[in-house]
Amino acid sequence: MHHFQYRGDELYCEDVPVRRIAEEAGTPCYIYSKATLCHHFRVFDSAFKDVPHLTCYSVKANSNIAVLKLFNSLGGGVDIVSGGELFRARKAGIPAEKIVYSGVGKTVDEIDFALNENILMFNIESTDELEQINRRATAKGVKAKIALRVNPDIDPNTHPYISTGMNKNKFGIAIDTALKAYEQARALSNIEILGVDCHIGSQLTEVTPFVDALKRLRTLIGKLRKIGVAIRFLDLGGGLGIVYDQESPPQPREYADAILRELVDIDCTLIFEPGRVIVGNAGILAVKVLYTKRTQTKNFVITDGGMNDLVRPSLYGSYHYIQTVMKSQRNTEIVDVVGPICESGDFLARDRGMPLPTAGEYLAVMSAGAYGFTMSSNYNSRPRAPEVLVNGSEYHLIRRRETWEDLVAPESLPPYLNEACAR
Repeated sequence: MHHFQYRGDELYCEDVPVRRIAEEAGTPCYIYSKATLCHHFRVFDSAFKDVPHLTCYSVKANSNIAVLKLFNSLGGGVDIVSGGELFRARKAGIPAEKIVYSGVGKTVDEIDFALNENILMFNIESTDELEQINRRATAKGVKAKIALRVNPDIDPNTHPYISTGMNKNKFGIAIDTALKAYEQARALSNIEILGVDCHIGSQLTEVTPFVDALKRLRTLIGKLRKIGVAIRFLDLGGGLGIVYDQESPPQPREYADAILRELVDIDCTLIFEPGRVIVGNAGILAVKVLYTKRTQTKNFVITDGGMNDLVRPSLYGSYHYIQTVMKSQRNTEIVDVVGPICESGDFLARDRGMPLPTAGEYLAVMSAGAYGFTMSSNYNSRPRAPEVLVNGSEYHLIRRRETWEDLVAPESLPPYLNEACAR
């Protein structure tokens, strides 16, 4: 469910015409619905209301501070994968005790930052990382609270780039060696074991892989408790999919029922790391048609939004439904919707049936709230798009559009080039 609907012939976000936002904020522009964000968070969180749990929103999906603060107001925590995301979370007021830190490549500076903030726990991805975190905790005279991220070798049946729970993936510690890794962690002086973590992938459209992974985790937790390793938290990650096209992912209640059937008497506080399922359908990318172009083999719709703004179609071959902001009665044609980037891989859609728009019209690229802005770049020296949050009949700019001056502000010339210019 989302709050992007036509009223008559015009697309609205909640009670605000998308066309108005596009005209006033400019395009390309990311537009998010507060009502949708809140609804999705509450539906997911309430599915587990009968058990101790913490919903830690996955910051990498959409890291705007306003979005993080909104979820904080709803009682959520966050899952982070970098020091920058930790900085954002703390700026948004997320309590340290509601922050879990995942990611395979934590640097010393990032580890120290997280230790200083006294976050809930690190999700450890390798024994080398475990040893490094122990060294940093020892140097600071503190205990590092941790879970080991266990790789259960489960095929999530998703795109290979977002599959994370198989032995061939870089993530986690193989479940066959996890017991030994926990014994290693228990022997370290400045490590406090709190839990077990597992995340098998993203955009999962069936429950079975989650359940299969959970069965293996239950067995591991039983073995750990037999050797005296107390497990207080079970972090089941995220990964629940959304509808981009014709997918039929399970609803949060269906997902919760399947999980909880496997967790009878597990006696752990559950942690979840949903991202896409909360923000994906809560946002769109509004773009403007610059030109149309017909060739002998293709019809092109050229927009001011490109792969630097939304890279998912180019990177993953991902599908995003695209519709005109103002309904059109024109005949449907097969087109490629492309951007201005100097790459043949710069497209938002290929071989898509839609009414052929004309220059100056606005298009809405749907389901762009997750991994849209966060994966955007300045490629071709293009300023990144603004972000807008709609609340009922009003909207707020929650990130301004970058300027050309912003692009060069961090750069400087070495003295010899300044001297050469002076001559």
